[in-house]
This record gives sequence, structure tokens and C-alpha cells, in this order.
Amino acid sequence: MKKILTLSLLRTVAVVVVLAGVVGSISLVLYKGRNNDSVLLIALFVTWVLSPFIALLVANVVSKRWSNLTRMTLYSLMLVLTLGSLVSYSGALSPAGTKTAFVFLVVPLISWLLIAIVLPIAGSLSRRLASRPNKTKFL
Repeated sequence: MKKILTLSLLRTVAVVVVLAGVVGSISLVLYKGRNNDSVLLIALFVTWVLSPFIALLVANVVSKRWSNLTRMTLYSLMLVLTLGSLVSYSGALSPAGTKTAFVFLVVPLISWLLIAIVLPIAGSLSRRLASRPNKTKFL
């Protein structure tokens, strides 16, 4: 019962953080691109920046049948990617002279790569642990 409650709390926190990350990311894209006259370019940046967040929220919806290990990995990934994205977009860690657009192009790409690598590994590991004759519980 305690594990389910902890997982439920982690899920709630992760969803709230991702939604706050969506608002923060949109705000930072619009703020950093305020001098750009191209509405199309700003719209494309907003779409690209939001795409990993949308993927994480969709994964959250379909994850109800996933193992506890895979869901915990998803929720952790939601927290890490959101916080990392916001820090990156704010420019707090950017070296001097870095083009603003570079961060808004690379961070979503890295987020997508992490989602595409980490979640399948967690799912595979979870299936492997479940098929053990010993049935060792990971979570």
C-alpha cells in the first residue's frame, strides 16, 4: 500500500512540475524571441520546445498498465527533464556567446533522446526482472 501511495504522489508531483514546465518554457521562448518578427518561427520554436513535455504527458496517460519500475522511471524523467529544460532555457548555465536559439533547439533534442533511450531500458529491465524464476521484487 505504501509503494502505491508513494508512486501516486510521485506521479502527481511529476505532472504538476511538467505543467509548470510547459508554462515556463512557453514564457521563456516568447521572452527570448520577443525581438523576432517572424510569427511562424516563434510558433515552430514553441512547438519544438513543447514536444517533449507533450510526449511525457501522453506517456503518463498510457503508463497505467506499466510496471512500477517503468512508471517510477517515467516520473523521475518527467522531473529531471522539466527542471533541466527550465534551467537551460533560462540561460543560467549557458556560456557567454552562446546563441539563444541553440539552446531551444538542442534541449528538446536531448530530451527526446533521453525519453527514447531511458524508458525502453526501464521497460526491458522490468520485464526481465518479472520473468525471473526467483520473482525478486524491485519495487
